[in-house]
Amino acid sequence: MSRPDVSAFFDAATFTITYIVADPSSGRAAVIDPVLDFDPASGRTSTKSADDVIAAIEGKNLEIDWILETHVHADHLSGAPYIREKLGGKTAIGTNVATVQETFKNIFNLKDLATDGSQFDHLFADSESFAVGNIAGHIIATPGHTPACITYVIGDAAFVGDTLFMPDFGSARTDFPGGDAAQLYDSIQKILSLPDETRLFICHDYKAPGRDVYAWETTVAEQRANNIHISDSVSRDAFIEMREGRDSQLGMPKLILPSLQVNLRAGRLPEPEDNDIRYLKIPLDAV
Repeated sequence: MSRPDVSAFFDAATFTITYIVADPSSGRAAVIDPVLDFDPASGRTSTKSADDVIAAIEGKNLEIDWILETHVHADHLSGAPYIREKLGGKTAIGTNVATVQETFKNIFNLKDLATDGSQFDHLFADSESFAVGNIAGHIIATPGHTPACITYVIGDAAFVGDTLFMPDFGSARTDFPGGDAAQLYDSIQKILSLPDETRLFICHDYKAPGRDVYAWETTVAEQRANNIHISDSVSRDAFIEMREGRDSQLGMPKLILPSLQVNLRAGRLPEPEDNDIRYLKIPLDAV
């Protein structure tokens, strides 16, 4: 099986890992889950995280085919439009992004928001094939955390978004609109049916208790043996009971309200108003 080169960039502010996935034989590459820096206290944005990714791409003389989102993130703003402007490539996400857009359009009163996913260059369906250079890839629809979650399998590597965390941290929450613990269990089983040696790359890490360093790469075999939520020894019913119980105790991500408004638009910021200032909304008593 082909083995892409994978470079990881950890954003400490949001605990997000952005990946460059490159085919060494062709110099073609994809960027997965890029970050736009955002300070919620001041409302300021910056492109430092994305610029670090761009510098690495340019330093390796790579050409970008894809800028891929694993789902509509609720914990960071996407840097996809900025990277696309600088380097080219097509933005993409799962086809069920339309469901997420429809869910949140009314909450934020986004009257101009198309709910067909047309803000992205491409919408991936379950089992669809694609490529990064000469390395074949395919899509696994992995809903449960959100309806639009997908896993990108590229050669021997799978990029699972928030569906799974490192084995000592577990699995994704399912209490967002459209989330479902039973669906998440079934989605994870699809990932764990990949070959044991498949490398799994995680979208976030928060350092599990007792672990001193951040980590984001594991394997199917490691997850099946050791995941604290969903190893081979955990039944579907037990997982659902555990997941729903944990989710009922979780607070809201601190960036969920600004993130969703931007990421529903494929990372595009709102247009400036007549005073040349952009605004994000905070809905009161609505979420």
